[in-house]
Amino acid sequence: MRYAQGGGLTDAGRAARERVRLQAVDRFERGEKNQKVAAVLRVSERSVERWRRSWRERGAAGVASKGSPGRPQLSDAQVAKLESELERGPLAHGWADQRWTLARVKTLIGRMFHVSYTLQGTWRLLRRHSWSWQQPARRAIERDDTAVELWKKDVWPRVKAPRRRSVPGSSSRTRPGSR
Repeated sequence: MRYAQGGGLTDAGRAARERVRLQAVDRFERGEKNQKVAAVLRVSERSVERWRRSWRERGAAGVASKGSPGRPQLSDAQVAKLESELERGPLAHGWADQRWTLARVKTLIGRMFHVSYTLQGTWRLLRRHSWSWQQPARRAIERDDTAVELWKKDVWPRVKAPRRRSVPGSSSRTRPGSR
């Protein structure tokens, strides 16, 4: 059962749903009709039809839950290997600069483990393993920090206009004589 807010069933809810499916299998074996099974178990007829088709094809194992669709696709060992490769940097993997983007990490995961993640899934995986979003500082190559400091200390005080003092009764929203 999926919800618009991105939620889903808890572990207890999944276990309860599994019990309902197993009860449906018992009723299939007794030859009960889909409509009656759906009414007794309080589920939709479509679900019962789907369960019955799976039961015919693969038996009781076909009706068993396949687990949460959001389970991690990479094992802990694979995540550790991914982290060591990320620490090597993008240059080691053929990119021209030293920036890891989500698209690049997604591509790296696909190359290494033959698993496809979405960009959002890649971000969740990284966040789950304590990687954070960072933006590189953009600095001009020609920037001279000592010249900037000298300019701020010597030139800026002369260029900067002094602040006007407020007089009693004046407001920052209105100017005197501006009617």
